[in-house]
Amino acid sequence: MYKQIIRPSLFQLDAEQAHEWATTLMKKSLSIPFIKSWIKERYQYKPNHLEKKLFGLTFKNPIGLAAGFDKNAEWIDELACFGFGFIEIGTLTPKPQDGNPKPRLFRLKKDSALINRMGFNNKGVQYAIEQLKKRTSTLPVGGNIGKNKDTPNELAYQDYLYCFEQLFDYVDYFVINVSSPNTPNLRALQEKEPLQKILFALQNKNQQQSHTKPILLKIAPDLYEETLQDIIEVVLEAELSGIIATNTTLNRENLQTPTQQLESIGAGGLSGKPLQLKSTQVIQQIYKSTNGKLPIIGVGGINNAKDVKEKTEAGAALVQAYTGFIYEGPAFVKKICQELSKNIKKT
Repeated sequence: MYKQIIRPSLFQLDAEQAHEWATTLMKKSLSIPFIKSWIKERYQYKPNHLEKKLFGLTFKNPIGLAAGFDKNAEWIDELACFGFGFIEIGTLTPKPQDGNPKPRLFRLKKDSALINRMGFNNKGVQYAIEQLKKRTSTLPVGGNIGKNKDTPNELAYQDYLYCFEQLFDYVDYFVINVSSPNTPNLRALQEKEPLQKILFALQNKNQQQSHTKPILLKIAPDLYEETLQDIIEVVLEAELSGIIATNTTLNRENLQTPTQQLESIGAGGLSGKPLQLKSTQVIQQIYKSTNGKLPIIGVGGINNAKDVKEKTEAGAALVQAYTGFIYEGPAFVKKICQELSKNIKKT
């Protein structure tokens, strides 16, 4: 039904409009108790053998919703009904910001992909905290944090520290986003010196708390091998809990979407199936470089259980999806979990 009726209707709308319309409908529909119960019954799958323990947290299954879908923590309880093992909110910045001019989200239907240049649009960390206070679901929630566009890079660590301190009591783990291609010069923060400044400041603050929270770094797929090795070195030095690999790519090679359409869309990060192989290669590199001792969350091109298996065999402990959820619909997690369960039973 989703692919035959709902998705074609949504895809008639501008991509960002469709997202707003669908999430508003979801919020209103799931406020009705019997509909919420029906959705849970239809789309959740809870075999205990898919449970994962990592970072001192328990994940009922390894499939998470990546940051970007629920930027402001407004739909956690509703999204939990669709079976995710964990949800990541954000990217959040200290102050609210509008992000880049619209249109800024585009579908590449032939490639099962999206291009976005959202630019960290969000309502600010304080708004998100008020939403997090209302949540009732118990699945782990991660806080993906960034810097405001007008904060110079040399002061970026202050924005990350502010978000970390404010969110500390309300999320289960943190993700440091220095890899979005849609905020000017943000990816320069992946260079060794600025990255050390941010990560050591955050870890020092973390150690001052009565208990620490897991901190992970989200990296770009478009890294030179030397830069990736520098990042891994800094992550290990700072004793971070893991790496999320990867964010969106600037690469436009081997797409089925016509060049003319790509040129009309312009700049932005590409997500979805075209990112699958590259993100897996980055996961393999990290796993090999750290002898598998650094936990990795794999992101990029996950549409089915086969894609999840590819990421886990490369070294990922957990995975996240966003674009796959858009293209596959509400049964996305359940279908993957059912297939993963079959494979476990066969072995």
